[in-house]
Formats: sequence, structure tokens, C-alpha cells
Amino acid sequence: MASTGTSSQSTKLEASTFQRLHPRAYFERFLAEGIRTDGREALGWRGVNVNVGSISTADGSALVRLGDTTIVCGVKAEIAQPNLERPDEGFIVPNIDLPAICSPKFKPGAPGEEAQVISDRINEILLSSGVIPLSSLCIHPKKAAWVLYIDATCINYDGNVIDATLIAVMAALKNTRIPVPTFDEEAGTTICSRVNKVSLTITRTPLSASFAVFDGTHLLADPSAFEEPLIETSVTVVVDEHGELASVTQVGVGSLAGGSQSMSECIKAAKQRRRQLGELVGEIS
Repeated sequence: MASTGTSSQSTKLEASTFQRLHPRAYFERFLAEGIRTDGREALGWRGVNVNVGSISTADGSALVRLGDTTIVCGVKAEIAQPNLERPDEGFIVPNIDLPAICSPKFKPGAPGEEAQVISDRINEILLSSGVIPLSSLCIHPKKAAWVLYIDATCINYDGNVIDATLIAVMAALKNTRIPVPTFDEEAGTTICSRVNKVSLTITRTPLSASFAVFDGTHLLADPSAFEEPLIETSVTVVVDEHGELASVTQVGVGSLAGGSQSMSECIKAAKQRRRQLGELVGEIS
């Protein structure tokens, strides 16, 4: 028995060493068998868990786990003067942080390029999809409006941060309650009720489904941290609660194997994924 146990440990060590030294060849061996290194099929998704209201100091919050990728998101509402060019609109300010503590791939210091790209992408999705009408954040034209600071932090990184972050952002927004404001025109100040709070006006709930292309032939859903450095192209499909396509973004130097047929496959799989996620996010109020 001792000999069997020693042999098993030796085999695991050899596999681990091979994975570290030759990740691409290691990955190819699994794909040749029709599975990925974590046991999923090509279009298999990792499980998602959503908890809301975990940050007592925020006006809304959510903790999301997508596989082992973990995102915590808090929403804080503050009052500011509207932009002169848009005097009857408020503001939405998302910020994504990928600290060194979440993965060795990130270094301490100022936000890196990946964090900035994801922040910009989340902002683009929120605004282009019309998630919250900015006019609903106006307290008094030209005088006062709500600013929603949306801060999402990755506390454990295992790939596909964009999907996990958007789930966390939407869940936190749905969980947000802001005080009922009254603008005093004579004093030029806004008074907020400590008792009466209301939900945000959310008119659309877009969620994303991301795919990776490996070696020009393998289309993989929900790429892990191990897979991401090996892929040539990624595709993110955003779908709302009605199954309507909000956006499609492709990043990378490669192309989708099968062209338009593969893109159609991505969109179809994304809509199925959106229905699954809707059961989690749609129940939050």
C-alpha cells in the first residue's frame, strides 16, 4: 500500500512539473481527450455564487464567486453638481481593482493596464446598455445629482474577471438603497432622509459570457487563469434579461475558427448562460 501511495504522489508531482514547464503541451493533451484541465467540456461553465449586502458601510454591495475567481463590489452614493452640458443627469463611476494579493501576476502599486481595461469595459456596458437612466440620478437640475461610485475588487483571481465583475456590479446595484433627497432652493443644499430609502431605477440587466479561442480551433467558455495566457483570442458577449444582444467584443490577434458559425455558437451559448445567471441576479432586490 505504501508503494502505491508513493507512486501516486510521484505521478502527481510529475504532472504538476509538466504543467508548469510545458503548459501548452499539457493543455493540448487534455483537449485531445475532449476535456479541459479542470474537468470541464469546451463549452462548460463554472459555478456562480452571489451574496448581497455584505458591506455594511456601502449603500449596496455584492460578493460573487465564479469558480475560484472572487469579486467584492460596493456602491457608494454621493451628491455632486451636475455637468453643465448635462444639467439634468447624474454620474456612474465604476472602478475595478486587481491587487497583488489576488494573484502573483499583479504587482503592488498603481492600477495596471488590465484593471483599467476592465473598468472602461464595465463603464461602456453600463452606459451603452442604459442600465440606469442618468436622468433618474438628478436631484435638482443644474444644482444637485447623485454620483454612484462602484468599486469592485478582485480578492482571488482564477480567470474571466470581466464576467464575474459584471455579475457583482449588477447584483450590488440591485441591492443599493439611497436616501430620499430634498433640495432646498433657498439654502442651495440637499437634505437626505435617514429613514426613507429607495432602490435605484434599473431598466436593464446586462450580463456577459466570455469565450476563448485556443490554437485557432478550440472554442472554450469561461476561461480559467491557467488557460488565459495560452489563448490567442477572447470574445465577450453581453446579453440582457430579455435575451437581447447588448454587445459583442473580440480581443486578440487570432480569429474564430469557423468564422460566423462560431460567432453564432458563442451568441447562442451566451444566451443560455444568461438565462442561468438570471435566476441568481434576477432574484436580488
